[in-house]
Amino acid sequence: MSAQENKDLIRQYAEALSGKPKTAAVVDLYVAEQLLKDHISEFEEACPNYQVEFEKLIAEDDMVSAIGTVRGTNTGTLMGMPATGKSFEIPMHITYRIANGKIVEHWMLVDNFALMQQLGLIPSAA
Repeated sequence: MSAQENKDLIRQYAEALSGKPKTAAVVDLYVAEQLLKDHISEFEEACPNYQVEFEKLIAEDDMVSAIGTVRGTNTGTLMGMPATGKSFEIPMHITYRIANGKIVEHWMLVDNFALMQQLGLIPSAA
């Protein structure tokens, strides 16, 4: 696949999952990497129908880098901590490697400190 086709795949993947239930059948259409499948499933349980919005997609060869925002409401256990019922909005940066039309590797950076503050799990600087 070309870099543009890979970029289009990531755009379609985000549209298919963002703000919607992330069923195994839908995730399997786009993701081959088990680690990412597990992450999506765990985060979906903690924050059902969370949203991902990519503001910037950069592609080269088999890699697509996505810069964006993740939003949701924590209604289930997250990283071993009980649900808070609070909403969050945090920046994210994910790089995907694509092979045979599916995500086969990913590297993700999110602001977990901001997430914990917004969920009231650690005090804010204010």
